[in-house]
Amino acid sequence: MTSQEKVAIVTAASQGIGRGCARELAAQGYRVALIARSSSILDLATELNGIAMQGSMTNPDDLQQLVTMTLDRWGRIDAVVNSFADPPRPDLLSISDDQWLEQFEMLFLSVVRLARWVTEPMQKQGGGAIVNISACDSQEPSLGTPFSGTLRAAMEGFTKLYAKRYRGDRIRMVSIAPFFVADSMDELEGWEVPELMLGRPVRYAELAKAVAFLLSDDARVITGTTLKVDEAYSAAI
Repeated sequence: MTSQEKVAIVTAASQGIGRGCARELAAQGYRVALIARSSSILDLATELNGIAMQGSMTNPDDLQQLVTMTLDRWGRIDAVVNSFADPPRPDLLSISDDQWLEQFEMLFLSVVRLARWVTEPMQKQGGGAIVNISACDSQEPSLGTPFSGTLRAAMEGFTKLYAKRYRGDRIRMVSIAPFFVADSMDELEGWEVPELMLGRPVRYAELAKAVAFLLSDDARVITGTTLKVDEAYSAAI
């Protein structure tokens, strides 16, 4: 690895937003370390000249192993993208305690745990950046997506607190809250999709460019906030 190359961890990278971010960051010269439950993550890592492990974001041992593996390979971590698979959409009071706890570990605790393990290496190297993939309903809860309206709201609160705590170390944390993201309308089967600004969803590669910007030095003054990428769908100013 040359002195110019940066290293990024991307979670849930075998498909969707995570895969789009992994491809974009690799194209921009990052070394990428990936994790996903699917074994296809190993093929993607090979394609992108990176490393990967098959594991779960709800398993703290898997996340810690990912960080250790990344540091052993490249000695630094400059960026983290906390991406997620779409959570299920059950009726509110049909959600069991186990389902709440599983999604809490996925959408909130995984962010906290990765932050805990990458902060010290980032401090030692003089900074870093973390982007959390949220959703447009995180601040305007919808009954159709109960986990986003509760747990991603908590994730965005943690984003603010972490940014306040570690701004002196030049470590940034930002959340990005998209609307509909897909490479085709077929992927949105089962969703009630309103009229979209582009006549189609935002593509994974397009959102990935926004994520890459937030990780870049060009965004060095942006931290502790949530960037809405929602076609002005939300009511809040």
